[in-house]
Amino acid sequence: MDGPTPSPWPSPDLAAAQSADEILPLVYGELRKLAAAKLARESAAQTLQPTALVHEAWLRLGGDHQTAWKDRSHFFAAAAEAMRRILIENARRRAAIRHGGGLEKVSTTTGSFEVPAPDMSGPELLLLNEALDNLAAHDERRASLVKQWYFVGLTLEEIARSMEISERTAMRDWAYARAWLIQEMDRLRG
Repeated sequence: MDGPTPSPWPSPDLAAAQSADEILPLVYGELRKLAAAKLARESAAQTLQPTALVHEAWLRLGGDHQTAWKDRSHFFAAAAEAMRRILIENARRRAAIRHGGGLEKVSTTTGSFEVPAPDMSGPELLLLNEALDNLAAHDERRASLVKQWYFVGLTLEEIARSMEISERTAMRDWAYARAWLIQEMDRLRG
């Protein structure tokens, strides 16, 4: 080994930051990149922009009245949960009858229908959310790993570091959680 792994958390450490004015500059750029990556995988029906997702998540994390974050893992776990809830609420709102009940928006300025991105949206995202809640009741650590991977966009290496587990454990947890979620979503579909 070459010594301790350098902390992925920028200096000054988040735990040392006392106010939102100190915390936001430490995390904004990384949260913005993660939100952009996550939204790039969403369907074409997704109208939320990365900046809006980051700002909404920031507000849900306390805005100007930030919690005393223990470390990077604590903050990004909370950010993952906030982004997940925002995307789920957005999917529910789009699926509501008064908002078209799942009908797809079509541009009148283009000559053809646009094909949505090959990713979960609307009903499938809601199904994933329910399955993820069930996984959390069964195994919180694996559910947290999935949230950080899917909703924040961290790599398994980054998740392993933030959760203080080995990469092999993160890979095993990911394989288990993925299989569990697929089976649970099939069960929920009936």
